[in-house]
Amino acid sequence: MRMIVVFYSFEGNTKLIAESIAEAIDADILELKPKKEMKSKGFMKYVWGGKAAMMKTKPELLAFENNPQDYDVLFIGTPVWAWTYTPPLNTFLSTCSLSNKKIALFCCHGGGKGKIFEKMQKALEGNQILGEIDFRDPLKKNTDTNIQRAKEWAKDITKTI
Repeated sequence: MRMIVVFYSFEGNTKLIAESIAEAIDADILELKPKKEMKSKGFMKYVWGGKAAMMKTKPELLAFENNPQDYDVLFIGTPVWAWTYTPPLNTFLSTCSLSNKKIALFCCHGGGKGKIFEKMQKALEGNQILGEIDFRDPLKKNTDTNIQRAKEWAKDITKTI
């Protein structure tokens, strides 16, 4: 069974978790990279990012190294922006046409996941959702614990397949 971890990370939190998951289950990895990355710092990144997420923008992404269609199982991760998934993930979900896949969802946030998983599940209708997990500031708080938690969760997910 071919597995891939697909993710977008702005400040490195989601990348940390994605790489931990990929390592634990020996999966390929695909980082979503916008052609034009947001460069805002400080408070403005929240204003810009929140607005972009709420407006459901779809930035153009760099070409994928791996085709997600070629995989049976996808672990999909994103930061939480304005209680939803990020614009790069919005682009991915709206252009990739995933169906009949087994998918596990993860997110990273600084203050709450909101209804992100419900929104992701709605965007992924026609697929089997295997599970979901969230992490609060994994680079800042309990990094080793969060890495271990991500690895154990991923291994548990693969046992159900």
